[in-house]
Amino acid sequence: MTRLTRRSLLASAVLVPLIGGMAAAQDDVELVFAGSGGGLAQVMDAVFDKPFEEETGIRIKALATTDRASAMRAMMEAGNPIWDVAELTPVDYATASLEGWLEPIDWATVDPDNRLPEQARLDDAGIAATYSTILAQRTDKLPEGLTMTSWADFWDVETFPGPRALQDSVLDNLEFALIADGVAPDAVYEVLASDEGVDRAFAKLDEIKPHIVAWWTSGAQPVQMLSDGEVHFTSAWNGRITQLQAEGVPVEAVWNGGGLKPSYIGVLKGTEHKEQAMRYVSFMLTDPARAAQFAKLVSYPGMVKGLYDHLPEEEGRALPTHPDNVENQFVTDAVFWAKNMDALQERWEEWLLQ
Repeated sequence: MTRLTRRSLLASAVLVPLIGGMAAAQDDVELVFAGSGGGLAQVMDAVFDKPFEEETGIRIKALATTDRASAMRAMMEAGNPIWDVAELTPVDYATASLEGWLEPIDWATVDPDNRLPEQARLDDAGIAATYSTILAQRTDKLPEGLTMTSWADFWDVETFPGPRALQDSVLDNLEFALIADGVAPDAVYEVLASDEGVDRAFAKLDEIKPHIVAWWTSGAQPVQMLSDGEVHFTSAWNGRITQLQAEGVPVEAVWNGGGLKPSYIGVLKGTEHKEQAMRYVSFMLTDPARAAQFAKLVSYPGMVKGLYDHLPEEEGRALPTHPDNVENQFVTDAVFWAKNMDALQERWEEWLLQ
């Protein structure tokens, strides 16, 4: 499986004794955090931001942002990082890391007790949360005695008839197509590294294209289509399916072949509040009880050790990094997509019009 090499997200008050000498000056410090906004920002505020301010006196100003890579580029070219800390998608992270826009993280200070696994501790970021794009199915629409267990089944329209949907994005769909074509999840990027591998993925997508009734563009769309019965099988984000199940809709997530995506937290190069920003990263990422509190509210868990000790077993099994779910997923290769997204997305858009 593609490895997540060392990074992370949300943090805990581990640094209080380490940076205690700054306490008197903290009341006048405000950190600007660039995040996703919406409901997630409300959860962040309750679980992390307000407790962090109470603990340290450092205020958090959360901004709802889009196209963070372009915004960071503009800041770096101007030599004026307006943000102190940023939530980063895999592609955002890879771009920022390759361009040198992030401060190196001293993990001996940020995570002195080694609460984070090595793969969550990157040189210049941490993994704060994870979610998966998975196959979701209406269990009441399946042929009697059968259930989908793979993307190969999703492609098998004769055994599993019914309307289907996929996201309008080249990312994930190339990987899903290769898995449906027999490539092991941990080998998809090895195959995609060649032009022949990309051609193979698009050829497999040719097979399923006539059976896709909708190409969704927001996370709410596949949920609504499943709920209404407009589609029986679709790719979807795991947290949305958990919510749909809680509402009593007969849906099920298929973790096999899912695309696991980390959300990274990084500190922008040149921030005037580097030490306080690192303290915030520690506060977000290294407390398993706090991480479990976040995961109970948003089904996108971090990777801190001991997280699942603070969750009921049933709840834990619904999360992407639970041991029962993570083994047969692939981890989105942020660097691959940072290097290839523009060209492959252009080919995708041309392919959709064919």
